[in-house]
Amino acid sequence: MALHSVSSVPHVLRLSEPFPSLHNAHLLLDLAPLRRRPKRRNRKLTAFPSPSSLPHSAVQAVLHLDRFADNRLHASPASSSSDSKPQVANLEDIISERGACGVGFIANLENKGSHEIVKDALNALSCMEHRGGCGADNDSGDGSGLMTAIPWDLFDNWANKQGIASFDKLHTGVGMVFLPKDVQLLNEAKRVIVNTFRQEGLEVLGWRSVPVNTSVVGYYAKETMPNIQQVFVKIVKEENVDDIERELYICRKLIEKTVSSESWGNELYFCSLSNQTIVYKGMLRSEVLGLFYSDLQNDIYKSAFAIYHRRYSTNTSPRWPLAQPMRLLGHNGEINTIQGNLNWMQSREPSLKSPVWRGRENEIRPYGNPKASDSANLDSAAELLIRSGRNPEEAMMILVPEAYKNHPTLTIKYPEPGAKQRIAIVKGVVGDDLIDVAVDFYDYYKGQMEAWDGPALLLFSDGKTVGACLDRNGLRPARYWRTSDNMVYVASEVGVVPVDESKVVLKGRLGPGMMITVDLPGGQLDSVEARSSFCSPADTIRSICMFCSDVFLPNFIGHPLRVVASHVYENTEVKKRVALSNPYGKWIKENLRSLKPGNFLSASVMDNEAVLRHQQAFGYSSEDVQMVIESMASQGKEPTFCMGDDIPLAALSQKPHMLFDYFKQRFAQVTNPAIDPLREGLVMSLEVNIGKRGNILEIGPENASQQVMLSSPVLNEEELESLLKDSQLKPQVLPTFFDITKGIEGSLEKALNKLCEAADEAVRNGSQLLVLSDRSEALEPTHPAIPILLAVGTVHQHLISNGLRTSASIIADTAQCFSTHQFACLIGYGASAVSPYLAFETCRQWRLSNKTVNLMRNGKMPTVSIEQAQKNYCKAVKAGLLKILSKMGISLLSSYCGAQIFEVYGLGKEVVDLAFRGSVSKIGGLTFDEVARETLSFWVKAFSEDTAKRLENFGFIQSRPGGEYHANNPEMSKLLHKAVRQKSQSAFSVYQQYLANRPVNVLRDLLEFKSDRTPIPVGKVEPASSIVQRFCTGGMSLGAISRETHEAIAIAMNRLGGKSNSGEGGEDPVRWKPLTDVVDGYSPTLPHLKGLQNGDTATSAIKQVASGRFGVTPTFLANADQLEIKIAQGAKPGEGGQLPGKKVSMYIARLRNSKPGVPLISPPPHHDIYSIEDLAQLIFDLHQVNPKAKVSVKLVAEAGIGTVASGVAKGNADIIQISGHDGGTGASPISSIKHAGGPWELGLTESHQTLIENGLRERVILRVDGGFRSGVDVMMAAIMGADEYGFGSVAMIATGCVMARICHTNNCPVGVASQREELRARFPGVPGDLVNYFLYVAEEVRGILAQLGYEKLDDVIGRTDLLQPRDISLAKTQHLDLSYILSNSGLPKWSSTEIRNQEPHTNGPVLDDSLLADPEIADAIQNEKVVNKTIKVYNIDRAVCGRIAGAIAKKYGDTGFAGQLNITFTGSAGQSFACFLTPGMNIRLVGEANDYVGKGIAGGELVITPVDKTGFEPEDAAIVGNTCLYGATGGQVFVRGRAGERFAVRNSLAEAVVEGTGDHCCEYMTGGCVVVLGKVGRNVAAGMTGGLAYILDEDDTLIPKVNREIVKIQRVSAPVGQMQLKSLIEAHVEKTGSTKGAAILKEWDKYLSLFWQLVPPSEEDTPEANAKYDTTTTEQVKVAATK
Repeated sequence: MALHSVSSVPHVLRLSEPFPSLHNAHLLLDLAPLRRRPKRRNRKLTAFPSPSSLPHSAVQAVLHLDRFADNRLHASPASSSSDSKPQVANLEDIISERGACGVGFIANLENKGSHEIVKDALNALSCMEHRGGCGADNDSGDGSGLMTAIPWDLFDNWANKQGIASFDKLHTGVGMVFLPKDVQLLNEAKRVIVNTFRQEGLEVLGWRSVPVNTSVVGYYAKETMPNIQQVFVKIVKEENVDDIERELYICRKLIEKTVSSESWGNELYFCSLSNQTIVYKGMLRSEVLGLFYSDLQNDIYKSAFAIYHRRYSTNTSPRWPLAQPMRLLGHNGEINTIQGNLNWMQSREPSLKSPVWRGRENEIRPYGNPKASDSANLDSAAELLIRSGRNPEEAMMILVPEAYKNHPTLTIKYPEPGAKQRIAIVKGVVGDDLIDVAVDFYDYYKGQMEAWDGPALLLFSDGKTVGACLDRNGLRPARYWRTSDNMVYVASEVGVVPVDESKVVLKGRLGPGMMITVDLPGGQLDSVEARSSFCSPADTIRSICMFCSDVFLPNFIGHPLRVVASHVYENTEVKKRVALSNPYGKWIKENLRSLKPGNFLSASVMDNEAVLRHQQAFGYSSEDVQMVIESMASQGKEPTFCMGDDIPLAALSQKPHMLFDYFKQRFAQVTNPAIDPLREGLVMSLEVNIGKRGNILEIGPENASQQVMLSSPVLNEEELESLLKDSQLKPQVLPTFFDITKGIEGSLEKALNKLCEAADEAVRNGSQLLVLSDRSEALEPTHPAIPILLAVGTVHQHLISNGLRTSASIIADTAQCFSTHQFACLIGYGASAVSPYLAFETCRQWRLSNKTVNLMRNGKMPTVSIEQAQKNYCKAVKAGLLKILSKMGISLLSSYCGAQIFEVYGLGKEVVDLAFRGSVSKIGGLTFDEVARETLSFWVKAFSEDTAKRLENFGFIQSRPGGEYHANNPEMSKLLHKAVRQKSQSAFSVYQQYLANRPVNVLRDLLEFKSDRTPIPVGKVEPASSIVQRFCTGGMSLGAISRETHEAIAIAMNRLGGKSNSGEGGEDPVRWKPLTDVVDGYSPTLPHLKGLQNGDTATSAIKQVASGRFGVTPTFLANADQLEIKIAQGAKPGEGGQLPGKKVSMYIARLRNSKPGVPLISPPPHHDIYSIEDLAQLIFDLHQVNPKAKVSVKLVAEAGIGTVASGVAKGNADIIQISGHDGGTGASPISSIKHAGGPWELGLTESHQTLIENGLRERVILRVDGGFRSGVDVMMAAIMGADEYGFGSVAMIATGCVMARICHTNNCPVGVASQREELRARFPGVPGDLVNYFLYVAEEVRGILAQLGYEKLDDVIGRTDLLQPRDISLAKTQHLDLSYILSNSGLPKWSSTEIRNQEPHTNGPVLDDSLLADPEIADAIQNEKVVNKTIKVYNIDRAVCGRIAGAIAKKYGDTGFAGQLNITFTGSAGQSFACFLTPGMNIRLVGEANDYVGKGIAGGELVITPVDKTGFEPEDAAIVGNTCLYGATGGQVFVRGRAGERFAVRNSLAEAVVEGTGDHCCEYMTGGCVVVLGKVGRNVAAGMTGGLAYILDEDDTLIPKVNREIVKIQRVSAPVGQMQLKSLIEAHVEKTGSTKGAAILKEWDKYLSLFWQLVPPSEEDTPEANAKYDTTTTEQVKVAATK
């Protein structure tokens, strides 16, 4: 076809050079507005206050520097003392610092410095500006920086001008220092620095003021900008580089300690102090870093490498020291276990010793700082290891280990590119010695250092080695390429540096857990001698370069080894090189012990009466036994329930609660992703080591000999007994009871102090295992058990403070633990393992009961043995623990232990400070004595004369008479039904009165309205018709609820002018047009509904985009008023969802592009929203496809949500929704419903006030939902800062729900939550009922406004002064503190109405706008013509084609466009290239692309191929990024080259051919076809319920990589399948010119036998998968194959 030139697109500026030079600042800055600049600088600036008008609080937030800021990384007033007590990490500090970024490095393999490397790094930064963030002034960057080798030529030139002799490069250290701006303080700081250097014997050679250009600095950044200077010091007493670096490290630590007590101490910060590297960084946008530091523009600034970093900070006040790179690392990610990591680092401080420190260990403590960011603390830990003698690769492997169990990449080369070019080390030299050595290394360190777990791309350098590694989940993008002129590049994106493609000899990507390093000094060597003919194979290997592209090995031993290429080490070689440095395997084999699995008891230990007494004493209810323990014992999984948690918080409840109920699990959202424990459990582990942790700075077999490895933390009686007999562990059992013979007051606290003394004594006497036990031969009335969580937490904290924590492990032997949440709490607060003896006894009692025996005998229950029942229980606990870990994005139980990933609701400061120090408890609560009384209320039931013969049912799960109060109860629903159906104001008043008289249920029930105004007539208040426009309904998916309910709610909200929410699952296009055929309330268009009116529309104004992407098509997106990104759900935050197969009817399957009867799983939200910059990208994508729709992000309340909300606001969201923990759900594990998420009152308050403080509140509408039932709830939310209000369960109740609480069974008696036709026919609701309800609520709001004296909601939003505490007495405590909710940070500059009425945020000028403005393209779309274009594309061109697709979909739907847009792009495309394509769009890319290629495509054709004449083999090269084809619903994709992780996740109809993929290929596929002509990573086809995959397996390595839970693997034997495969490969060759595809076709018969076909059950009887499908004729086969 004829390709038109780029000049035919007149509105797109194309520079003559692909990247503007930073030397021409005017060119860069002046042309930037014409080019597609980053979105945050393309907002309509009128929407936000100018710097001069910014609120004082916003400036203060940036000016405020915490007492121990990042520059005080190691300072502590008491830290100089050797016996100083470590202070645990505080969650409040940790959650205030979140971030994500764009990063990369450039290195010359010959170690030749040049200014070009610096220029390229600055260019790369400019091209990743979209991965960073800006403050409220749209100009102050969140941070950017460069690390390079020290530019000695530049500094020598300066020195000569100053009359200073040229520097001695070996003996000179250079410090890049941020200093106070105040001249007097500046001089004081410099005096401290100089004095410290002198005391250490170092000579200060001079100070250099770093030349900067302040005119390019943003307003906020300029306010906080330090004085920036460089100090040059001479080290004469050391000759070795490592010793010199160590001396400089000591000096820095001493300086930090000295200034820690100074008022200005937090204003001094060393960016770097080194003989090897220097860091230039600041609170700057990436595109101005090189303009700010004029050094970076100087031609004599030369370096052989550069690490660059652009920060996106979700924390609200980024600071200069927090910019990166840090001193060793550039970190893109989030450390989810940071609180535990810091606590453990502090705990091990007394034991850390190494000869290299020459006895000065005390002077370099502490090794972490909770006030600093997670990146800074990881950098600190790495720095300690490296300065103690480890190399950087080894330090990274210790701190961030890969998922090494059963990992093929540790023994075979996959899926790194160019495998066929690699060398095999000579057989006999390596052979089996290399197998599993990396596994041994990881096993050795697993018990010594807990993993710093979380998504992370780490760039690192000590000046000698530069490298990059990825976390075990691969949740950050990392691409690399190498050129023939000996350059290596690693970056978050391709296309950031201009490279001649003909010189590229290697293209790859880092997969999960992978590493790449460059040995800089080694690059200058060209040969190496083997040590001698007598050296061992391992020694020989250590002395050679383990990876080369071309190596000549003549007779190896005793001969020179010629290394032609430079020292680049890829993953396998890096790991083995490090692992061979010590005999880890030998040490493990000889010293590390594993606990052998113990047998479960086969008979009951207690009689039934004793079991009952124990259960009563320890707080069990009949629900706990029947719905939790017995369900787990019989089914081996956690029980499922529905409708959310509508009972009071434990502190508000009138019923006694176990202490565990005061804790809520924290979860991942936005800044870090949850993990999928169901489908991606291969990266997770419950293994844990117990015993003494050794000295991490010393290596030896003794570190392994002190530990025992447990396969899981759940111990049965025999396993515990085995540990108690372990003489090496010297176990000590500590009873956990408190004595109340002298009264309750003070008894519990006294017992805890005694327990700590006993633990202290035991550890000092050599015990390495403390068993805290509430087991006793006989329960005593006056000696109740200490709540085991309180006991574990107190001992854990006490041992930390005494420096003994790493000397012993803690095990809980307890009757008080039976649910997964309880296990998680105990482990999270310090227990390594738990033996739940009463839970096991309960399992045994259940199995032996007559009732169970009869049910099994009659076939009404599966038969299980008494041992199997206990195994099932353990299995359920383990699965539940994995899910709880995964919610927070944590992979390893060993990292979760002591990490305190919880929030406390209802415990007072004295309790938290003693036992749970560092946890957030914002509302205060129970004292020790009050906890003791609640504990005793359970205990006494075991000794009362009138003790019931059965357990009490507290009604915590199911509503019952006399049980716990449930907000959604039958009485409430009856009153509401009466009011809305009769349209009776008096009946609604009865409903209001019922709510007013309810027991205290939620935090807002403790508050009441107040006003200093006199009431006004209701007639003066804004009308109900205005108020209801602020109302929304919850995101209830069609599938979870019936079509009737879903459509009735939508119609009602559209009548009111409010907004309904589609939930996940798409929407029928028939709902998008107003009804015109209604007669007597019925319409043939929607015949299943009644009460209709002409003009009604059943469309949902808010259309949800969730992790499953079900029903998300271009047309669905284009027809939305708002688009909601569901990050989390109140009832189960951090988890995905599941629609049972019985709910997937033909209709539901059609809307979701799936198959009837097949369960549909929504994975946790981590595929394209796994960090803040990726969420910002999805927001960009949605604004791209539908620029008229506002984009909302749904979050769930938790501590730190204000930080998250700030990041979301920076990410260009229009709306932020805060959901409370009490939201509803169609189905969820009970533990998730009950124990995750926080009250929306706290989440809303934090979000609103944080946004206010940082000048971001005007950017976003705040919406809140969770348990709304009345106008009082609306007013409370408004006063706390919300603009809009969501109603979920109550909307269903108003339309007919009777709260049967069986939604998850598909048996809803009134058809509200069922897909069964006979039940749906019973649906009683009409849209008018919901209309009536909302009008009543609005009138209630009007009445309250009138009482307060205000005319409109705008006047009270954010006015917390209109609330006051109620005078009310609670049953448990009078110590709750609501001051946080009542605090006030000011009001937005705009009214709520102005905020709500602003236009959707824009993406700024984008390439698609220019294309749509092209007359030929516009004509082709309008008149369905054919057009051909060729366009140049860059990585900053993101979501290209998305807006074009949206325009076509809006006009023609998903299949109606008959024209053709044939557009060829050349270059490196940005993220989300060719997203949401529709039929008729034929897109070709010649070059490469980044993540999310083909996201959500619904049709058309996408071809991606490298440029001609490359220096690499395309089939070996990574040509597209991660998560391509996510949620595709149609179209064809052909990629000549490899893809990254998660290729074709949730693909439902697209066909694709690719030449290799990373891990998780075809995950969650429900349809379509994927052909892979090369290697794949692990976990292929996990959760794949539909579609087919064909994978070429040339080296017989595929089968271990396939997740066989669902799919079966077979050869391609069906003729139709063979033809489908061949036709797709033929198309691939035709469209891409693939040599790999051509070779396959040339020898078809040979290659056909090497293909595997992956077939889920739903496809087993299709002609493509079943050779015996039918005796069809050849013609029929051909027809079928073309479909």
